Amino acid sequence: MTPTDEQLMAEAAQGDRMSFDTLAVRYAGRLRRAALRVLPDGGAADDVAQDALLRAWTRAATYNPGQASVSTWLHRIAVNAAIDRLRALRPTSEVPDDLPDTTPSAEQTLAAGDRLRLLAAAMATLPARQREAIALTYGQGRSGLDAAAQLNTSPRALEGLLHRGRKLLRAYIDARE
Repeated sequence: MTPTDEQLMAEAAQGDRMSFDTLAVRYAGRLRRAALRVLPDGGAADDVAQDALLRAWTRAATYNPGQASVSTWLHRIAVNAAIDRLRALRPTSEVPDDLPDTTPSAEQTLAAGDRLRLLAAAMATLPARQREAIALTYGQGRSGLDAAAQLNTSPRALEGLLHRGRKLLRAYIDARE
């Protein structure tokens, strides 16, 4: 029988590296995809996914199954790590002459940053259940059945949460564009 994420996390919290490695294999791809939604390139996303797993391993004992599922907890760690990396990528004033300029244009950077900030602000205004439903289905790519089970609700109720959440996000974004 395959152990659940919660069982593996409980064992990892006790120092069982094999249990945590199983979780890492399950979630490495999802964490990379979450990082790619924030960061401009795949190499940085790979680094962030590894960093997120390291953070999760060192903080395994702090995981509280009553607050979030393991997948949601890991996703949040990855997104936070990606945001930290994005902040650290501030351009320096001195660029060696022999390096090609591969940075996006100022307009592209501003537009991407503005879109991310607008989306993050819009997500923060959603009620918790709608925000979690959107994060599970769109942020983590979960199926409707999986996301509904994660939220302890029916697939029909999940669709309602998603519909209302998307409607509120669109209204928020439209009002600010």
